[in-house]
Amino acid sequence: MVPVAIPQQDTNTTRGLRALENSSSSVRLRAALAVGTSPDDEFIDVLIARCAVEPDFSVREMLTWALTRHPSSTTVPKLIDALGSERAQARSQALHTLSKVGDRRAYSAITRALLTDADDEVARSAWRAAVALVPEGEGPQLAEVLATQFGRGARETQLSLSRAMIVLGETAEAALRTAMMDVDPHVRQHAIATERLLRDPDAGFEFAIEEAKRIVALGTNSQDG
Repeated sequence: MVPVAIPQQDTNTTRGLRALENSSSSVRLRAALAVGTSPDDEFIDVLIARCAVEPDFSVREMLTWALTRHPSSTTVPKLIDALGSERAQARSQALHTLSKVGDRRAYSAITRALLTDADDEVARSAWRAAVALVPEGEGPQLAEVLATQFGRGARETQLSLSRAMIVLGETAEAALRTAMMDVDPHVRQHAIATERLLRDPDAGFEFAIEEAKRIVALGTNSQDG
């Protein structure tokens, strides 16, 4: 039997796919760098699939960078599809990558379900992506949804939400004022701390939280504190 000649491009693609799945994180990192340096649409599906399972943070960041090097007209629809994955890391990384791509057409795909996802990493990624992509005029509506998450999670999660609200700036003020009067003291505390940071970004989150605790305990508001 005469051997079938494998096109050089196919050989390179196969080699690249294997490298992205190598047991060594340094090999996977170099492979992702190579794909991003020489973009090829054949790798898009593989890059997105790898994002869903890649355990190393640095490699995931390189995978995201590699995806941003490809045409957004091709990557964005595929990333949006990944938002429906049952795997939390797939949703989180797709959101992270969409925020880096910066195509505002993806905003409508960041649903309330994602913004309130039970997985903290998914929700945090959704918050960051949403405030990066929100169209002009839709900030107040986004802030209302984000405000429903006040008081959620540990410090890192709360800081992420505060940062997202601060990015929205004055468009978040109405939602903040409402949350600052919530019946739940944890919600009030987080909202008050966020409002303080919005007024004074140099205050620091820990300081703002401690001040908010005092304000809630005294039954005053942030302006009286």
